[in-house]
Amino acid sequence: MRYDELEAAILRLVVAAGEDELRAFGLDTVTRLVRSDLLDTAADDELDEDAWAALATARENVRTASATELRAQLERIDAGVLADGDLDQGLLIVITALEHWTTYLEEDQRGELYELAIRSVEEVDFQVSADLDDFLATPEMTAEFARIERLLTTGLRSPSPAGT
Repeated sequence: MRYDELEAAILRLVVAAGEDELRAFGLDTVTRLVRSDLLDTAADDELDEDAWAALATARENVRTASATELRAQLERIDAGVLADGDLDQGLLIVITALEHWTTYLEEDQRGELYELAIRSVEEVDFQVSADLDDFLATPEMTAEFARIERLLTTGLRSPSPAGT
């Protein structure tokens, strides 16, 4: 599957998913993308002390925090960016995932979950360097697409009630 086909497939899944599936997918994905190992290569001087504290709070509470609480943490993070230019790739993934999840909670826009899914695919690509012409060639990328598909289609595969 080419990268553009993968994007289209993910978009179709997001559009077709029910609200419960979207929420489960979003929670699972944002939790996966804010994990600590993505911050292993980030330099301490990319964020000020308050921004690091806000990032830690957001990561710890991402599954239970309200949009308002997460937005406040993201504002502290944004105010504390010290890096001149590009942020560390892992740090950028974590912050971007928090932003997409927070905006989804604020605006209930499916597009934010599509973007979250694409960030998740990009994170796997960053780890294994997938081939753009055969994006699912690696077991890691195949597993990631299967995870996305499973979470977004759980309700679509539910058996219909008897007699209908």
